[in-house]
Amino acid sequence: MSETLLVMTVLPDAESAARMTRAVLESRLAACVNRLAPCESEYWWRGGIETTREWPLLIKTTQDRYTALEAAIRLAHPYEVPEIVALPVVAGFAPYLAWVAQETRTPDADDDSA
Repeated sequence: MSETLLVMTVLPDAESAARMTRAVLESRLAACVNRLAPCESEYWWRGGIETTREWPLLIKTTQDRYTALEAAIRLAHPYEVPEIVALPVVAGFAPYLAWVAQETRTPDADDDSA
């Protein structure tokens, strides 16, 4: 079974967060996405401190799907340098982790197991 990852990103508004969520789910790059309430982000950008409101996404996927997920986020993301951070899931409820792996399998992977 492929290692489970928790991938975090933030979007500038609710609409782009919803579009990103739907895109990664429909392409089976994620088994689940949590769209969190907006938060205030403060960060360095081009020599100054910026403050903005952003919508965080917590994306559950696998190591096998990470490269494609990152590419999809980068393609659809409106930011020049989007936050894309992947954290390994070092422990979790085994049936849930198996579900994440199953829901992110590609059609080719399903054919290989037949």
